[in-house]
Amino acid sequence: MIIHVVRSGETLSTIARRYGSNVSQIAAANELPDPNRLIVGQALVIPIAARQHIVRSGETLWQIAQRYGVSLDALIRVNQLANPNMLQIGSVLVIPARLHTVQSGETLWQISQRYGTTVQEIVKLNRIQNPNVIQAGTSLVIPFPKPVIDVNAYVINLGETGAREVREVGRLLTYATPFVYTMREDGTLTSIQDEPIIRAAQEQHVVPMMSITNFTFQDPGTELAHTILASPELQNRLLTNIVNIMNEKGYHLLNIDFENVRQTDRELYNQFLQRAVDRLHPLGFFVSTALAPKTSSQQQGLLYEAHDYEAHGRIADFVILMTYEWGYRLGPPQAISPINQIRRVIEYALSVMPREKIVMGFQIYARDWLLPHVQGQEAETFDMQEALRRALRYGATIQYDERAQSPFFRYTDEQGRQHEVWFEDARSAQAKFNLVKELGLRGISYWVLGYPFPQNWLLLEDNFIIRKM
Repeated sequence: MIIHVVRSGETLSTIARRYGSNVSQIAAANELPDPNRLIVGQALVIPIAARQHIVRSGETLWQIAQRYGVSLDALIRVNQLANPNMLQIGSVLVIPARLHTVQSGETLWQISQRYGTTVQEIVKLNRIQNPNVIQAGTSLVIPFPKPVIDVNAYVINLGETGAREVREVGRLLTYATPFVYTMREDGTLTSIQDEPIIRAAQEQHVVPMMSITNFTFQDPGTELAHTILASPELQNRLLTNIVNIMNEKGYHLLNIDFENVRQTDRELYNQFLQRAVDRLHPLGFFVSTALAPKTSSQQQGLLYEAHDYEAHGRIADFVILMTYEWGYRLGPPQAISPINQIRRVIEYALSVMPREKIVMGFQIYARDWLLPHVQGQEAETFDMQEALRRALRYGATIQYDERAQSPFFRYTDEQGRQHEVWFEDARSAQAKFNLVKELGLRGISYWVLGYPFPQNWLLLEDNFIIRKM
């Protein structure tokens, strides 16, 4: 797929003609609020069988052609390169689709093996009705190579609402995590209406992951965490209750999300993780943890000090890095998950744990701050489609912060108040996917379902094969 940024004067028709697509396909792919009105600076996903590549320092056109399995001549022709030996760092190249003409006697399996892809990917991309009957002479679009990753999504809308959200994107999930079971001082857990979500997950071949935490929106949970972590008896009772729920409801993994834990309880937290793994692994269950976004072992603050990256990476089966919330709802306006900050966190994590255990967090909501920002004033949180509707309504131009790899815009409302909106688009999503591929991470974890972002799911499927257990 191609990402196109709308320029002044462009229409959906002119963009469609440029890429050999059509208006209805582009409008449907992006779920445009109004296909007749585009926003300057708006990023569109163009649903064609091509890719884009950003030229890096030292790369040659031959290397890029080899990486994607396309011919040098095709690259030169599609990108209209006057001097193929002079590539500008940061320039964007279109990588044309790979085509294969079926020969007599060939099978899809043989073709998939030749190109390093799968039968399922070829069938899906070419919309093949009967994979066992492929006529000689048929021209097939060959998928680009994709890494296999895990994808998790937290679900905060419980009951049938959460179940519907899981069904909508279940084909692109490895795990679904209803949020959340909250522990009590006696080692018991609150109850939640997660049964519909678990049923929906199982229908979609998605593994249900149980999540437990010590905090609520009213209580940071610091004292509760200390009470539990200081008592082996309470921990054993807590783990017994966890196992009972996992067996009863069909969970296969546990996600431990202790937050706001004292630095002095750090070793106790590590010991609890080991106790949890020792208890759950023999029963066939796996254990993951959620970690605050640290950039060093010495990072101070209640959110960070008790989260021991090295210990979690050693003990847990995998960790979810909460790489979002720089643009905090009560803080000043800024990118919610800036790529430069995410990279710092992941690079620190890579220094102390295996890359195959690292899952990168990705928020899929937008925020609108009033200007000037007043400390403690809460930003409004909503979905990406609403961000576009607001930009349309107020005639805003979308800008893009290259350092954060994040879009934003400003507008003035009916009361004359100024606003600043930070959100995600196709460019920022692709930047995050590129980082996952560059660093060879285990996968991605979304916080949270319930915020429509159609471009994300299109690009996720275009970039990765999602592991199904």
